[in-house]
Amino acid sequence: MTDQATTQTALPKIGDKAPYFEALTTHGKKTLDDYKGQWFILFSHPADFTPVCTTEFMAFQEIYPELKKRGVELLGLSVDSVYAHIAWVRNIQERTGIKIEFPVIADLDMKVANAYGMIMPQQSSTEAVRAVFVIDPEQVIRAIIYYPMSAGRNMDEILRLVDSLQTTDKYGTPTPANWRPGQAVIVPPPKTTEDAEKRLEEGGLEIVDWYLSKKHV
Repeated sequence: MTDQATTQTALPKIGDKAPYFEALTTHGKKTLDDYKGQWFILFSHPADFTPVCTTEFMAFQEIYPELKKRGVELLGLSVDSVYAHIAWVRNIQERTGIKIEFPVIADLDMKVANAYGMIMPQQSSTEAVRAVFVIDPEQVIRAIIYYPMSAGRNMDEILRLVDSLQTTDKYGTPTPANWRPGQAVIVPPPKTTEDAEKRLEEGGLEIVDWYLSKKHV
């Protein structure tokens, strides 16, 4: 019998087309094509009815309205059945009053988890790690974050990352460390000596040096 871990495909990379999937979820069948033309986040968690994952699902639901304001959909996944997912989200609502409004993929055969590199055999060959994939309207993977099973995710950083990606797409400007919407963005550095000299005299910029300048957009 072939070990499930040996069937894992290569890890997808930033800039790759998102691997196609067709899967049963708590909201019925979903495919990658259902998200064409919009941003969406695909995230995995190790298992239903576990404490860290429960806190994460509540936290993802809390930022879901903010994601929707940004035109971003949310899709969860774990190697559990759809019945386990339904029972779990119902339990979360019964115990906490928080209704999980986004769909969750039932991935018992680990097809989607393996396609997206969510199974890390050194952690577990039967559970997904905490992975986050930010996928753009062209279905290109724009960002990937991996967390170990022991560490719950930071939802503020996920929102900040989405804001950064969308700002960069709109204005063609990268964002600095710890950037938040409304703060200055990075001006791409000059590519010639002549342009570097001009940069130092350019108005309307926060200039640290010729290679590091910021502006508000």
